[in-house]
Amino acid sequence: MKHGIYYAFWEQEWEADYIKYIQKVADLGFDILEIGAKPLVAYSKEQIQNMRHAAESSNIMLTAGYGPAPHHNIAIPEGNLREQAFEWYARLFDVMAQLNIHSIGGGLYSYWPVDYAAGINKTEDLKYSIEGVRRMAEMAAPYGIMLWMESLNRFEGYLINTAEEGVAFCEAVGCDNVQLMLDTFHMNIEETSIGGAIRHAGKYLGHLHTGECNRMLPGKGRMPWREIGEALADIHYRGNVVMEPFIQMGGSVGRDIKVWRDISKGICESALDAEVKKALEFQRYMLGGA
Repeated sequence: MKHGIYYAFWEQEWEADYIKYIQKVADLGFDILEIGAKPLVAYSKEQIQNMRHAAESSNIMLTAGYGPAPHHNIAIPEGNLREQAFEWYARLFDVMAQLNIHSIGGGLYSYWPVDYAAGINKTEDLKYSIEGVRRMAEMAAPYGIMLWMESLNRFEGYLINTAEEGVAFCEAVGCDNVQLMLDTFHMNIEETSIGGAIRHAGKYLGHLHTGECNRMLPGKGRMPWREIGEALADIHYRGNVVMEPFIQMGGSVGRDIKVWRDISKGICESALDAEVKKALEFQRYMLGGA
C-alpha cells in the first residue's frame, strides 16, 4: 500500500508548479503525489521531460485527478461536443504516458460539479456514460492507464453516489482498466456503513481518497479510521491511499469545493507541512502500508 496526497492541499487553483510539490512530498515521506490533469495537455516536451525526471529522481509515483469540465462530459448523446471531449482525453492519455502516469480518477463518467439547474435524466445519462467510459477505457488501455470512477456525494454528482452504484457501473462497463474510487468524505455523506461500502467494493476498489468529514487532514476529525483500516484489510487492499484535504478559502479550488471559511486558521506553509507529516504517520498507522 502506497500513501500520497493531492497537491491542492497547498494551492487555490486547479494547476500549479507540480515539480515543487514532487520534492515537497518526497521530503515529507510520501510515496505518491496526485496532480490535476487539466493543464497537462498543454505541456511542452521540455515540461514533460522535466516533470518526469523530477518524479523519477525523487522516487515519487504520480497519479492524476480530474473533475471534468462541462465540455468534457461524455455522458451525452453522440455529437460534436462528445467527440471533442474524446479528442481531449486522447491527448491527455498520451501526455500522461509520457509523464509515466498510469492512473486517473474522478467523476470521469460525467462532469463536475454538476449544475442541477440544467436538469438531469439519470437513466439516459447513465446509458451514455457507460458507453462513453467503455470507449475511454479502450483509448487508455494501450498506454496502460487505469480509470478510477469516483463515487461522489449527491451535491456534487448524481450518476455514482455509493459503492453499490460504483460496482454496478464498473460491471456494466466491463473493462479491466476501469475500477471504482472511494473517498471517505463522500462515503461519510452517502453510505450507511463505510466499512460495508469498502467491503462491497472489494476487488473493484482501485483507489482510495482520505480526509475527514469536514475536509481536514486524516486524524483531525471523527472519521472511523479503525473501521476503514479493518475493511481494507478484509478485502486485502494493496492499492493507493491518497489524502485529499481542502482547508483554504479562495481561488477556483475554494469555490468549487465550497470552502467558505479558513479551516487552516491562516497557518504558514511550513506549519502546513508539519501538520501533513503528522497526518501521514497517523494514516500509515491506521490503514497500513508502513
